[in-house]
Amino acid sequence: MTAAAKITAMGLADRAKRAAKVASEFADKVDVEGRFPVEGMNALKAERLMGVMIRPEFGGEGATLTEIADVCAILGQACAATAMTYAMHQIQIASLADYAVGSAWHEGFQKRICDEQLLIASATSEAGIGGNLRNSICAVEVEGDTVRLTKDATVISYGANADAIMVTSRRHVDAAHSDQVATIFLKDQYTLEQTSKWDTLGMRGTCSDGYIFKAEAPADQILPRPFAEIAAQSMLAVSHLLWGALWYGIAADAVARGQAFVKNAARKAPGQVPPGALRLAEASSLLQLVKANVVAGLKQFEGCKGDSDALNAMSFSVAMNNVKIGTSQTILTIINHCMLICGIAGYKNGTPFSLGRHLRDAHSAQLMISNDRILGNTSTMLLVNKQDTSLLG
Repeated sequence: MTAAAKITAMGLADRAKRAAKVASEFADKVDVEGRFPVEGMNALKAERLMGVMIRPEFGGEGATLTEIADVCAILGQACAATAMTYAMHQIQIASLADYAVGSAWHEGFQKRICDEQLLIASATSEAGIGGNLRNSICAVEVEGDTVRLTKDATVISYGANADAIMVTSRRHVDAAHSDQVATIFLKDQYTLEQTSKWDTLGMRGTCSDGYIFKAEAPADQILPRPFAEIAAQSMLAVSHLLWGALWYGIAADAVARGQAFVKNAARKAPGQVPPGALRLAEASSLLQLVKANVVAGLKQFEGCKGDSDALNAMSFSVAMNNVKIGTSQTILTIINHCMLICGIAGYKNGTPFSLGRHLRDAHSAQLMISNDRILGNTSTMLLVNKQDTSLLG
């Protein structure tokens, strides 16, 4: 049995925990220095976790989204930047695995991802449209067998560290802003001219700088399915669910630190209930709500997968939006509770109870596809879509 086969014979969660242990050792350094979490990502590659969602015939393990979400939650408890980088990579993998079926180039590329443990980024944001995923200003130019593209990408997370980038654009220069395609460009097929530096409050290690992206590649690297279909049926839902899982992980580690603080206080004063015990109970209750929210969303996604009508239904979109809204808002309350539990020990950096990084990373959650934008979309859908009030429906 080869070394790779021995690794893949182990469960995903066990492999993720080993990688998370490495990521955790460097999490504070990644945050302070605002640098790419190279140690955590190298550990994930060593555990051969980059292509696990790809089908076995192309070298993957056919992992479900639920299994990937579990990996993200484990990583989120260790290093949020590593977890977010891994989650974003898997969003691209999900699009490739399900929406490039029958495309020889993309199937060959999936084999490369598994063999070489490649890291895939995406460029969906653009100057002039911000983070509106479903609109593009730039357009691919196809001439013969060649595609060219220039894009003013305001954000490309870990763009300088990626092995390839999935880029959205209009289908052609005369296409509507919403008539989009996605194209995979390999590292040696594009240039990146940096236009902005990612110096942020939190999620500092994702290194989401802005770039002028210029590329030229064979035209068969354009994904065969319209991006509207990929976004509606996969990318948006997968984003909300994997982000929700890693945000749960951040909050779970905060609660673990709060619990350790309360236990420590209880040992120092036997027979007395520590001051933070009630807040810990409330934080634990809220954490369970977040977990239930994400798990319910994953269950619904897995049940709808392969059914285009179900994935395109307004009720499905509302449910996925609600996962994102509920999770991104509640984790801030949980971490704030834990900060109050731990007091100065939580507020200070460098203690076993430090929560500054957790709180700063969690503040990004409401901004990643703005909650205001999502609430606006949901409110419009609820004008015409009947709310499902059943408990088990």
